[in-house]
Amino acid sequence: EKGAEWQKALHLLAVMGQAVLEPNTIMYNSAISTCAKGVDWQKALYLAAAMGQVVLESSTITCSSAISACEKGAQWQKALHIVTAMGEAVLLPNTITFNSAISACEKRAEWQ
Repeated sequence: EKGAEWQKALHLLAVMGQAVLEPNTIMYNSAISTCAKGVDWQKALYLAAAMGQVVLESSTITCSSAISACEKGAQWQKALHIVTAMGEAVLLPNTITFNSAISACEKRAEWQ
């Protein structure tokens, strides 16, 4: 799950859709996390949104990984939007979720 390997992770996810294997929430979460580590917040958010199109439910891990990607991409407003959306989707944020969101705000001096 190294940050430099995010392109390979996305390729594997795409290939799975063409094979007998069906991508699942865990596979998407891994790809989102890899994009976050590779500082590609846009692809991470795209994958999180794409989960709904393939009828997979997001999890707290999904949202935390997407927030982490936003943090690394200095997208504090998107990070806070995800936290808000979690409440609407009845997903419970955890310590990792809040820490990533707080860090995103802190990096952009939007902590007040």
